[in-house]
Amino acid sequence: MDLEPLQRTLGYRFSSPQLLREALTHRSHGTPHNERLEFLGDGLLNCIIAAELFARFPRLREGELSRLRAHLVRQASLHRIAQRIGLGSYLRMGEGELKSGGFSRPSILADAVEAVVGAIFLDGGFEAVRAVLRLLFAEPLAELDPKTFGKDPKTQLQELLQSRHIAVPRYAVIATHGAAHDQSFEVECLIEELEVRTQGAGASRRAAEQEAAQRAFEQIANGR
Repeated sequence: MDLEPLQRTLGYRFSSPQLLREALTHRSHGTPHNERLEFLGDGLLNCIIAAELFARFPRLREGELSRLRAHLVRQASLHRIAQRIGLGSYLRMGEGELKSGGFSRPSILADAVEAVVGAIFLDGGFEAVRAVLRLLFAEPLAELDPKTFGKDPKTQLQELLQSRHIAVPRYAVIATHGAAHDQSFEVECLIEELEVRTQGAGASRRAAEQEAAQRAFEQIANGR
């Protein structure tokens, strides 16, 4: 598999491409797989995002910063980043996982983002990781507004629509993936009056609805 396009998207070229291949290898494919790199990347991600928030919001208290960090590094946020950079198309998985749609499962994609972060650290060090994360999180960080943070996306969307005297959206499950103990959901958010139709994915129906609502909110708020 040609990993050059992914490296260009990340803005980082590996000295040891094998580390990147390992980061993209799910345990269903065999060993070495990406679970140890995922552990490392999780710690780095929390540290670097915490430092970015600390610098950006000097007036926020510890609890407020913690909530912002949790929002940015949660599965739904990492899943969104993975989708944006097309990470699923580079994953190596076993045949069964592939057939069940593992390449698009939020939990697997979020874990892969963390594993790639861990691989970059081992290959290029802390500053290399920070540069990549600043690139990947540029948009989520820019959109972060502590004044409205704390309201979930469905609530924010409903309040926005009510302020414009528009009927509340309708949510519908359009697909489910995986076994019963490890399912993921795809949900559609429909706002008929505005002809807005967005989709979200998550490990639960509620999480998928929140992601769909977030995308609808951004679309309407930005006039797209």
